[in-house]
Amino acid sequence: MFVVRDVLISEDVIEEQFHCNLNACKGACCWEGDYGAPVEPIEMDTINKYIDIIKENLSDASIEILENAGGFTYFKEPQIWGTSCHQDGSCVFLTKNELGISICGIEKTYYESKIPYQKPISCHLYPVRVSTNDSLGFEAWNYDRWDICSAACSKGKEEKMPIYRFVKDAIVRLKGQDFYDELVAAASYYENNNQ
Repeated sequence: MFVVRDVLISEDVIEEQFHCNLNACKGACCWEGDYGAPVEPIEMDTINKYIDIIKENLSDASIEILENAGGFTYFKEPQIWGTSCHQDGSCVFLTKNELGISICGIEKTYYESKIPYQKPISCHLYPVRVSTNDSLGFEAWNYDRWDICSAACSKGKEEKMPIYRFVKDAIVRLKGQDFYDELVAAASYYENNNQ
């Protein structure tokens, strides 16, 4: 494990390679799984603030769920708040492009410059998953291995893209550039001493 400030970071985040290959997986992480994308209370407030604009990029079925049940659900098993899901398990904010690739309706709205919020940080950081221990005052970052991401692992190896570099923008968004620079320094030190 690495320690950068108050964060414990698994060696896998440094050693393993990953780069999303949407042409292969079609964005399966948006419709596979047992629960929606983890969200923090402040993220729920932000998404709700822009929900009417986001709805413009969503299907009628998603809009119906949002209007009747809301965009977020408390999932008892992992004890987290997450995005609500359709009965088939797909995220309520999922939409597809003309190639049939799943994309986030929130992020699509962001890239259209209609809202200032990109998407839940848990999605942006994926395949890194964050867990917190409030009583001990630390958080841990681990690599979430998922078989639907095998094409991303292959592409990551081809491009020699370590996970922490793949999720750079998300890390900077969450923790700031200085934190990311410290992580890069720790990773470089580790790589130079473990070859």
